[in-house]
Amino acid sequence: MIQNPILKGFNPDPSICRVGDDYYIATSTFEWFPGVQIHHSKDLKNWKVIAHPLNRLSQLDMKGVPDSCGVWAPCLSYKNGIFYLVYTNVKSFDGVWKDTPNYVVTAQDILGDWSDPVYLTSAGFDGSFFHDEDGKTWYTNMLVDHRKGKFFGGIELQEYDTEQQKLVGEIFYLTSGTDLGCTEGPHLYKRNDYYYLILAEGGTEYGHAETVMRSKKISGPYESHPENPILTARNTPEYELQKAGHASFIETQNGDWYVTFLVSRPLTEQGRCILGRETAIEEIIWKDDWPYLKSGSSLPRLEIPSPDLKEVFVEENPERENFDSDKLPIDFQTLRIPQSEEWISLTERPGFLRLKGKESLTSTHTQALVARRLQHFNVQITTSVYFEPTKFQHLAGLVLYYNTGHYHYFHVTKNKNEKILSIVSCCNYTIIEQKEIAVVTGIEEVLLRAEVNRDELQFSFSNNKKDFAVIGEKLDMSILSDDYVRDESERYRPAFTGCLIGLCCQDLATNSVHADFEWFEYRILDC
Repeated sequence: MIQNPILKGFNPDPSICRVGDDYYIATSTFEWFPGVQIHHSKDLKNWKVIAHPLNRLSQLDMKGVPDSCGVWAPCLSYKNGIFYLVYTNVKSFDGVWKDTPNYVVTAQDILGDWSDPVYLTSAGFDGSFFHDEDGKTWYTNMLVDHRKGKFFGGIELQEYDTEQQKLVGEIFYLTSGTDLGCTEGPHLYKRNDYYYLILAEGGTEYGHAETVMRSKKISGPYESHPENPILTARNTPEYELQKAGHASFIETQNGDWYVTFLVSRPLTEQGRCILGRETAIEEIIWKDDWPYLKSGSSLPRLEIPSPDLKEVFVEENPERENFDSDKLPIDFQTLRIPQSEEWISLTERPGFLRLKGKESLTSTHTQALVARRLQHFNVQITTSVYFEPTKFQHLAGLVLYYNTGHYHYFHVTKNKNEKILSIVSCCNYTIIEQKEIAVVTGIEEVLLRAEVNRDELQFSFSNNKKDFAVIGEKLDMSILSDDYVRDESERYRPAFTGCLIGLCCQDLATNSVHADFEWFEYRILDC
């Protein structure tokens, strides 16, 4: 059986692509660099991250972008030996105006190098390529309409000339969607005599759903599926998998059809989702030239039968990363900016990750922070840090991070003449500092630990590398979720990511003091 979700933790907006016997899923990364996660599988069950294609500034410049902006809804496709990756680099989303430039990059090898980007349009977002049987390539996107607070303006279609590398010809308006509204995430497919337009609707929260329309002409008119939405959990609030939608279809080499889509797993009924939006999979069958979930329901299942494909296992990531390579593990990303010797090094002190202190956790510009996704409800995260602060503006440690306004930070710093451990939490952009501290003056190596138990977080530390002492009170993990950030903000802010666990260093005085991390351990306490 395949257990859902297949991509755990912050991995939304899946775009699936098959080339021969290989399957690839691209997912959104928002403000995290490098951009787009590409996952690989041979059997649709066992997946592994293999690439981040947007890995240089010429492809992706995100310095200063707001939280949950950056890379949205990539679309991965393949035609005549070339991979195409369409993506949006959202620059602003607050208020009536949305700045949403869209680009495409190409590569002959999924592992890269990928080309510099070709600009497409800024008319909307969620851009997608469809390669038709006649050799034409078409581009669809949702249209942003700022007039009278409308926002969701429907779905547009235009041809993309692969030789001229630009959009050409007439722009066709395909649909304003169904009555569910908030129409976005368009993808086109062709089967038999019909073009199928699949749409993410109802918003990406608990009303999320996937709808289908079809037409015998690519430019329309499109008729609605008789049982829309074909995929949703909106009417089953007690179900474990929620927010189902933003889907893409794939046909296997055996002629079977599947759909990948995002889901979330709330801690309580329609509560907070600390793992963010994840990726799940379902089987598709066709009746009267319409797609349906094979289960006979619109509700995604927690497990589905494995396809008729040979199972190919992938190597699990080790619990402990010892930083003994000159490259970060692929499951670590940086915040908005690429790695640079200006702030990070894996070679200056061999066997250590060195972070050179930069700006605060509030900054959207230059932070010295590397992080990986939280992918399980119950985990123990531990790191070893060597850090000698000389003033209170020097901080380094372990952070559980959602965005610039929501995090829990356990760190080493300076207080008068003492080297101390301190905990600060940021909730709705307000800093809360715990009163309890621990003095570690004269201790060269300190182990910092975070234990997550669903909605609870407890920090502890060791100054002798074996005995751990609890520090501070239990903290609310659930503030590190889309749901909390959206619900509690004084004004609307986009919140589309998930919790990441990071190592960071700040020098708020001179941007120069460094911290050395010898290892990082992510231990799953349950599944």
